[in-house]
Amino acid sequence: MELDDTTVNRLMSLGLARYEARIYLSLLRRGSYTAAEVAREADVPRQRVYDVLDALVRRQLATARPGRVTTYSAVPPEPALARLMSAQREAVDRLERSSQELAGLLGPLWAQGRQHTDPLDYIEVLRDPKAIGERFADIQFQARHELLTFCKPPFVAPPENTAGITAVRRLHQSGGTVRAIYLSDTLADPETADHVRRFAAAGEEARFAPDLPLKLVIADASLVLCDMPDPVAGADTTTTLFIEHPALAACLRLAFDTVWAAARPGPEL
Repeated sequence: MELDDTTVNRLMSLGLARYEARIYLSLLRRGSYTAAEVAREADVPRQRVYDVLDALVRRQLATARPGRVTTYSAVPPEPALARLMSAQREAVDRLERSSQELAGLLGPLWAQGRQHTDPLDYIEVLRDPKAIGERFADIQFQARHELLTFCKPPFVAPPENTAGITAVRRLHQSGGTVRAIYLSDTLADPETADHVRRFAAAGEEARFAPDLPLKLVIADASLVLCDMPDPVAGADTTTTLFIEHPALAACLRLAFDTVWAAARPGPEL
């Protein structure tokens, strides 16, 4: 007979393991079972059934009757559930005492930590391409009102950039602004041209400029993601900065608006 998964899960929430819950429910259905019989009834591996039955007996949820073949019976539900609840309460009490002790130990450490601040803790330096891609997805997700972008290769987002499309659509539908400036030769590359089309369909406004100083993302005039090409090692070596600084973001937003004003709209895509 199939066991009710909901009932199994509710017994597990009271502290039983899954096999324990399945076997206890099976034991309830008849006066007694041998280990082999309850293993079949509960669909529990034969090699595990003895350990599980012993655990139920120790927890006073089942009884064993020795004989030529030992048989097992369930303790009635009311006292069995009362024992499970009592064990849960004791566990919660132990956790509460432990939590209070930890609060006493960790509180002074937290207070001490507040006395030491990093003057540049609003700047995160990224060099790993995967980490840069993840942070790019994060800043798109965090944007609530405005997302401004200088788009130039190499791109760190995957070609489909599902996170970006979702962010653009969300901002556009909520009345926000999404503007992007691409390099003028962008549309010559079929893959990048397809990217521009998909983002335009989601609500992005696009313009094109012959040159862009760097890759840049500004979200809500407060979050900035920009690359800083190494002037010595060359364009292939880049450090990306994630900066949470409204004043800097406001200045870079003015720079974006200057480039936007001079950039040309693209052709109908």
